Amino acid sequence: MTAAFVRRVCYMSFVADAVPGYHGGYRRIDLATARSETVPLPESVLRAFLGGSGLGTYLLLQERAATCDAYDPQAPIAFVFSPLVGSPLTTSAKFAVVAKSPLTNQLNDALASSGFAIAGKRTGCDALVLIGKCAEPSIVVVDDQQVAVQPAGDLWGMEVPQAEEALRQRLGAEFACAVIGPAGERRVRFATVSHDGRHAGRGGHGAVLGSKNVKAIAVRGSAQTRWADPAGLNAIAKDLSRRSFGPATAKYRELGTAANLLVFNRLGVLPTRNFQEGRFEGVERLSPEQMRVSREKMQASCVACTIGCEHIYGVRASDVEPVGKGVRVEYENLFALGPLCGVQDPDTVLAASQRCDQLGIDTISAGATIAFAMECVQRGLLEEAWLRFGDGAALLRAVNQIGARQGLGQQLADGSRRMATQIGQEALKFAPQVKGLEIPGYEPRGLQTVALGFAVGTRGADHNRSSAYEVDFSARVDRRRLTPNDVALAVASEDRAALLDSLILCKFLRGVFVDVYEEAAGMLKQVTGWDLTGSELRETAARIVTAKKLFNIRAGWRPEEDTLPARFLEQPLEGDPRAVLTATR
Repeated sequence: MTAAFVRRVCYMSFVADAVPGYHGGYRRIDLATARSETVPLPESVLRAFLGGSGLGTYLLLQERAATCDAYDPQAPIAFVFSPLVGSPLTTSAKFAVVAKSPLTNQLNDALASSGFAIAGKRTGCDALVLIGKCAEPSIVVVDDQQVAVQPAGDLWGMEVPQAEEALRQRLGAEFACAVIGPAGERRVRFATVSHDGRHAGRGGHGAVLGSKNVKAIAVRGSAQTRWADPAGLNAIAKDLSRRSFGPATAKYRELGTAANLLVFNRLGVLPTRNFQEGRFEGVERLSPEQMRVSREKMQASCVACTIGCEHIYGVRASDVEPVGKGVRVEYENLFALGPLCGVQDPDTVLAASQRCDQLGIDTISAGATIAFAMECVQRGLLEEAWLRFGDGAALLRAVNQIGARQGLGQQLADGSRRMATQIGQEALKFAPQVKGLEIPGYEPRGLQTVALGFAVGTRGADHNRSSAYEVDFSARVDRRRLTPNDVALAVASEDRAALLDSLILCKFLRGVFVDVYEEAAGMLKQVTGWDLTGSELRETAARIVTAKKLFNIRAGWRPEEDTLPARFLEQPLEGDPRAVLTATR
């Protein structure tokens, strides 16, 4: 890339005497002027919010993002690292993307793993914060202490894999790139930010970048952080790696998260046909147990991960050209594009998942919004008779229309809540969303502790912010009958997620820890030198959740939003009359 392509280059300086594990500041980049500055982060702030989602929430509060529209040029979007990034700790190569969501109009933090986190932290900052809007389609290049905004009109319109390959050819393989697809460019409200086949998926951060004319952020660096006790950290890392090979993570290595599909179906909590039912006939065809013997599969790991949960399957659909190494199969993309839409054919479901990845679309929101529209057709509320439950061709057509914002895709691209509001006729009663975020693959009526977590969650309905389904599947509760005594269990699940998302560590490790707070305190002590306790980290986790709620209050949150759609409060789950939620506050 010659100097003629660079609008401006700014040189940054390190923050002196940073806490071990940190650089001590974030880089604030104004896209309109291509000027940037290093903003110091006091040790007190780092200790109070750690990194990842916690630090990102603090930065957005400081930037007064709550009162901006998500698409306002001055609305910030933050790419946040953590003190553990670059350490030998397994699963620590993660970054958080934090911004106001165009889907929910509230705080959204989405995480992704792999090399972008390591390369980004090596640029010498703890976070990158973008404000403003580029005058034309552009990429942001952060190369060590240099920041440049480069025209990228030739990349605009490219799907994610092609854009990533074009950036590799242009910049070189040493750069790690976070990319949006055509969906982000067209402001699909659940567009993703993608990196190397992984996605910061939920809430529409890809659309925020698209509104700023940013196709990609490329990072490369050589800056290193020091560790307070390298020998102690290596000892903890070796022990954690050893335990990560144990029974707590066995199902992720053997079948991946898709192993939940048959279990949930057997228990009657697999959302089917827009949550009208809890069991799906023919679900075995979509199960990893069957697919792994009927098609090619390979297995991989994220960078700095010992678990190896990534299961990649070949796509055989004749009308979808396979790109790259296949499609990652997770429970959520199988559920959302399979049972939720009534589609049994594995080739179609995998092809739809691959199209979402290529276009840069969140699979959960895509599948849930399409399923909602299918029920609207079923009820005579929409005229698009082609969009029927169980029709695989219709599913693929709808996904492509979302990415292009054409036809029915104009409405689908805005998510189920906005679509239901436009349709009227009480469609909101069965739109599968909380606060605008589509419900993942856990039937709330049959899993009522997680239902509470969905209802009050700061991001809306999200299994990664409330993993209380573990409680529901235990002997501690009656999963069909929520009681006041169960509330603390839902709170504990959300607090634990806030801690893991701020450290950042993969949630698949949660079963490995005996006491995640005490063990996290030990890790942080070796990294930072802080004399931490598990009790302090419990307070930190609660503080981070409270900060997220504060953001949402400033953004206009109202108490009546902390609920689920009327369907779950008024109709028992078919085939399980005991499974109905109680509408209490």
